[in-house]
Amino acid sequence: MKPSRIVNPVLRQLLLAQPGKLIGGAMLAALTVVAGMALLGLSGWFITATSVAGLHASTAIVFDVFGPSAGIRLLAIGRTGSRYAERLVTHDATFAALASIRVRLFRGWSRPEAASRLLRQPAKLLFRLTADIDALESLYLRLLVPAFTALCAALLAGVALGFMQWQLGLGLAVWLLAAGGGISWIVARRAQRPAIMRTRAIEKLRSGTIDLVAGQTDLVMAGRIDAQRAALAQIDRSLAQADVALLRLETAAGAAYGVAGSVTLAVVLLAVAALVQQQALDVPLAALALLIALTAVEPFAGLRRGALEAGRMLLAMRRLAPRLEGDAQTPAAAAGAPGLSLHHVSAAHAGSQAAILHDISLHIGAGERVALIGPSGAGKSTLLAIAARELAPLAGTVHAGRACLFTQKTELFQDSLRDNLRLADPGASDEQLWEALHAAGLEDEVRAFAGGLDTMLGEGGLGLSGGQARRLALARLFLHESNVWLLDEATEALNAQTALDVLQRLRARSAGRSLLIATHLRREAALADRLLTLRDGRIVGDARRGTAAFEAALAGLRND
Repeated sequence: MKPSRIVNPVLRQLLLAQPGKLIGGAMLAALTVVAGMALLGLSGWFITATSVAGLHASTAIVFDVFGPSAGIRLLAIGRTGSRYAERLVTHDATFAALASIRVRLFRGWSRPEAASRLLRQPAKLLFRLTADIDALESLYLRLLVPAFTALCAALLAGVALGFMQWQLGLGLAVWLLAAGGGISWIVARRAQRPAIMRTRAIEKLRSGTIDLVAGQTDLVMAGRIDAQRAALAQIDRSLAQADVALLRLETAAGAAYGVAGSVTLAVVLLAVAALVQQQALDVPLAALALLIALTAVEPFAGLRRGALEAGRMLLAMRRLAPRLEGDAQTPAAAAGAPGLSLHHVSAAHAGSQAAILHDISLHIGAGERVALIGPSGAGKSTLLAIAARELAPLAGTVHAGRACLFTQKTELFQDSLRDNLRLADPGASDEQLWEALHAAGLEDEVRAFAGGLDTMLGEGGLGLSGGQARRLALARLFLHESNVWLLDEATEALNAQTALDVLQRLRARSAGRSLLIATHLRREAALADRLLTLRDGRIVGDARRGTAAFEAALAGLRND
């Protein structure tokens, strides 16, 4: 199976992640079904043959009971073993394939602009990562594998009965494929719309419920709480309607498979009865044919669940495909290269083509400190996002070492202090963590906590003051192995004493690192060796420390 022949990237990733195991699992599933059919057929033949042989002493004496008995025992043990192996192999291969898809999605979200989209639509993208990938699990386990086993069952039944009479075998195989496959196709087609409606309703219900709980205070103050509840109730009704439609289809499908099985059994019974009457077939073989026909429909009934979820699977493949197209590798960054260079860079806000940065060229050498100043909306934060590779430029090139962005917004998680710090360096020892906290001026306060590094934080860092949270983020910056620091309003909203202390610690730890600082504040700009004035997306001034222009630009900044 060549990768180029599988057009859909989701299907390609799913099937080619563990091809050997996926094929092996399907073969084991088919072997289990075939062994079950052979077991029932051989048992029926043996019982009937034994009964017939017992009618006469001469035939009873020469009748071999050991061979069929051994075959039945072998098939029973083999069926049990193959079932266990099939479950083990198919699920192991499926989980490994889904894990590889999740890795590609995470890598896709590390591309420029992906982080900002994730922040704008966290519930939607989380749904891609969880429910949509879970839907792909059913694609292999509940659709592809049952379809393959049903095909094998139809072929086995046709071959077995074909040895008795070729017309009967051919007719049975064609009937099974037409009836069993046709019912599955019709169910899949009719279930597609309610399955998609159900998936979308669950997504809306989850995100809407989170919005209701998290924003209930704002909704009450705005007088919109009842409207939000009514909207959720309407979504819940849509979900219930989709569930009812799917349950009705499942019931109808079960009835259709039952009718198909009864018709199959009745036709084969009449056919073998006629053959026995014509003495073209003996009674034990007739029993074998009848029991094989009885079991041949069951694998098709196993397709029912997959057919009902086919719409959900197709929707997941359609939504995930754009995120798996092309190379999912993260943007290349010259980790060992010092400094930062931008050459004729133009950039726009995420999702827009209207440039807000125009033909920006600058070079920051190793250990150099540069501050971006200018009015709000001039493009300072956008330039930092370009340097951090959170935003892809419209034009131009960016060359940077490994960069770390430190902003006024502190991202902390409901976890221990230790694990919040280790986001910057997962392999950091406790000694390194304490050293970083000491450098950030937070060591004494953390040691005063009863849990120390194991102190649990609430959502968003609840349990720490604003200053403590900023210092924790500063310690995380010190732990990060980067040679370019990007500071965006790093001390905004801090009191003057805390802000000056944070800046002094930044200055002490920044030796040998390149700094790019976006600021309106004089105290932050005073860290810099150069001041770049940005206005209307263009650099209109470049002043170096020790010049009159530098002092004039510094004096024009806010002095909070």
